[in-house]
Amino acid sequence: MAHNYNRRSALKLGAGGLAAATLASPSILRAQSGYPNRPINIVVPFDTGGYNDRLARAFAPFLQEALGQPLTIINRGGAGALLGHTFFLQQPDDGYTILCTSAAPYIPLNILTQNAQFSLDDYYMVNLPSQDYTLMATSAGSSVQSIDDVLAALKADPGSLSIGIQPASADLVNLSILLDANEIPLDSVRLVTYDGGGPTRNAVAGGVVDIGLVGGEGFLPLAEQIRPLLTFDNRQRDNWEGKIITDVLGADASFVNGSQRGWGLHASMQQSNPEAFQTLVAAIETASKNPAAIEALTNQQLATDWYGPEESNAMLRRTSQVMEQYIELLQGT
Repeated sequence: MAHNYNRRSALKLGAGGLAAATLASPSILRAQSGYPNRPINIVVPFDTGGYNDRLARAFAPFLQEALGQPLTIINRGGAGALLGHTFFLQQPDDGYTILCTSAAPYIPLNILTQNAQFSLDDYYMVNLPSQDYTLMATSAGSSVQSIDDVLAALKADPGSLSIGIQPASADLVNLSILLDANEIPLDSVRLVTYDGGGPTRNAVAGGVVDIGLVGGEGFLPLAEQIRPLLTFDNRQRDNWEGKIITDVLGADASFVNGSQRGWGLHASMQQSNPEAFQTLVAAIETASKNPAAIEALTNQQLATDWYGPEESNAMLRRTSQVMEQYIELLQGT
């Protein structure tokens, strides 16, 4: 744990030492006796309007009710969430700063590709209710009927199908895993890259590409225009037809989850402020299970499922381990 404390201390010194000074302040020590006794900040490492920002703002009234203190949303976007994640760790681990982020893929990406001065051990994910996934799909009018058709065509001629995808993405890693397992060289297939999930989905729905791989939740508004072929998850998602990856590669199939979004704390809080830590974990669980919160977030197409800390942290670590195996793809080499 000393290693983590030193890393966080270095981050704080990078911020001018102000946070470190605050940790030593008697006023903060007094505040812990009646925690929480002042407003709490929620750091969103993205600009306003995105999924995490909407999740934070929709969930805040219910978390505020559970904590008995007002919440303030702070957006710190930039550099693929690296700026916001660093900013969060620079804040005191006193329970007055919460993180709402796409923990995966962005924290692993920050570490693996952006030389971030932090590690997964610095974060404790309380709950990641939004679990996106890669969906392989084709247009509704395509002659491609199934994943079996896709694999048969690519084995016969890897260049026979055009494949829409985002470069350096979890979707590309999942495609690589699928092709490797079927002895189809990635460098022989015909990739068509797009800058963003929206253009990729439109290319699939419009038949511009033969197949495409991109986050499945974003395909929902285009459900009538596509044919789902393969879901990269170990369970069916959003009532999509077609196979799941474990049907194709077996129960132990490796794959990268899509965006895993939700709530995190400073991991160091478990030792430095255990009372505040337990209070926040309990408040997030209470708000997540509040029927009014579930209804409000569902109406905004925001996830409210309660997975809890153990499963959320395990999912993040598993995703990070798979991403590390495909570091060259993520670095775009």
